[in-house]
Amino acid sequence: MKFSILLSTAIWATSIVAVPRGSGLGRRIASRTTRQGAPIDRSSGTLTVQTDNSSNVEYSSNWSGAVLTAPPPGETFSSVVGTFNVPEPKAPAGATSGTYSASIWAGIDGDTYQNAILQAGIDVTVTKSGSKSTLSYDSWYEWFPNYAITIPASQFSFKANDTITVSITSTTSSKGSITLTNVSTKKSHTQAVTAPSTDAVLGGQNAEWIVEDYQQNNALVPFANFGVVNFTNCVAKSATKSMGTTNAAIINLKSGQTIHTDVTIPSDTQVNVQYL
Repeated sequence: MKFSILLSTAIWATSIVAVPRGSGLGRRIASRTTRQGAPIDRSSGTLTVQTDNSSNVEYSSNWSGAVLTAPPPGETFSSVVGTFNVPEPKAPAGATSGTYSASIWAGIDGDTYQNAILQAGIDVTVTKSGSKSTLSYDSWYEWFPNYAITIPASQFSFKANDTITVSITSTTSSKGSITLTNVSTKKSHTQAVTAPSTDAVLGGQNAEWIVEDYQQNNALVPFANFGVVNFTNCVAKSATKSMGTTNAAIINLKSGQTIHTDVTIPSDTQVNVQYL
């Protein structure tokens, strides 16, 4: 599998230099064969009930957000859309140095159906050294189990506090497209995608809006304090129906005994993810 090649138009709709997502070129090159998201990893045996929402709350070591776990009977999810403002990440409380990241994305599959995920979004990263903090951002798309591919800034750029809309579409179980739109600048990037293998076709069983602690070198990266991510205009579509977030499962990110996020669903078009 090649992760830094010029993809031909015979495979993709537009040719780009493809490198795995990360923070800065050096970091992306260093992680060229290890950087990727992953299906949800639920904490075992932990299930409670959200007091201000009818959905159940579950815990995961890598995902936080909301997931629709089933499409309408006899149908599959074929598109997911969500909008959010780009946060300014911070190092966790007490951290004096290090690099911390979080991914913000929308996607299809990866929960009850884990053979594949079609997803796209952004990474937010902060590198802290003493009193100095440096922020960096990347946008990307991924058809798991392939590694994520960074979208060059020349093709899609954004900054803190810009408004981003992510649109995921599957035309078949093995073909689709992603579109990232910077609502603030009115610029967008669309990329055609195909399943990496016949074993990684979509099931269309899940639709999600997620803040993720992604993997690098087979381990979760140090998780950034992303503040609050408010997903709006959330909708998932099947062949005949559109669904909002009211009945989505709520997932909070937890490591050991520490819960890192608080997720709420204020309305049928929203998902709020707050770092604790």
